[in-house]
Amino acid sequence: MCRPRISQKALMLEMKSLQDEPVEGFKITLVDESDMYNWEVAIFGPPNTHYQGGYFKARIKFPVDYPYSPPAFRFLTKMWHPNIYENGDVCISILHPPVDDPQSGELPSERWNPTQNVRTILLSVISLLNEPNTFSPANVDASVMYRKWRDSKGKDREYIEIIRKQVLSTKADAERDGVKVPTTLDEYCVRTQVPPTDDGSNLLYDDYYDDEELDEDEEEDEEDCCYDEDDSGTEDS
Repeated sequence: MCRPRISQKALMLEMKSLQDEPVEGFKITLVDESDMYNWEVAIFGPPNTHYQGGYFKARIKFPVDYPYSPPAFRFLTKMWHPNIYENGDVCISILHPPVDDPQSGELPSERWNPTQNVRTILLSVISLLNEPNTFSPANVDASVMYRKWRDSKGKDREYIEIIRKQVLSTKADAERDGVKVPTTLDEYCVRTQVPPTDDGSNLLYDDYYDDEELDEDEEEDEEDCCYDEDDSGTEDS
């Protein structure tokens, strides 16, 4: 079976699952309806954290051999965080290839494996925002600043003030996109189904879910398939 077809079908099923049962605090869409390998993500800052009220945009780009290889997760919104590079790329164990790299300080079990999925990635990202890993930072300056805030028990406010400014700056994006950002726990925990399309369908991409058609195409093309095998951010009281 051709791996691009495996990955496309896996992504179709994941998109359907996320539409039927969305992850709280996230909104998922395709960048282009004809491309299952590029997803747009809207992340709403969790209530009772320094990110409350924030609207952060990101992209997930999947490889053609997904889920055997991890996707890349990049923030489009400017982020000041120990584990986010200046270009927006997220540095987190779950997105690292499953190779044995003793110098990384990561166990192989902490890295990507095919049982992971978009849902576990999203949950890991939101956890990382609130609990940065300062042992192997992608942004050293942000990591030093975060540790000063943490070790001073909140007396050093520089890190938090930058986060708050970034949260405020996202309001313009939310208004431009017509998005109401949840600010209370009740609003944040509401899981909304993706609205049906004009033809009454509950999915945005029904064409992708015709399993019989996909399986038939896979059988027809299998012989011709060419694939080269070659810490917390809660507010202080």
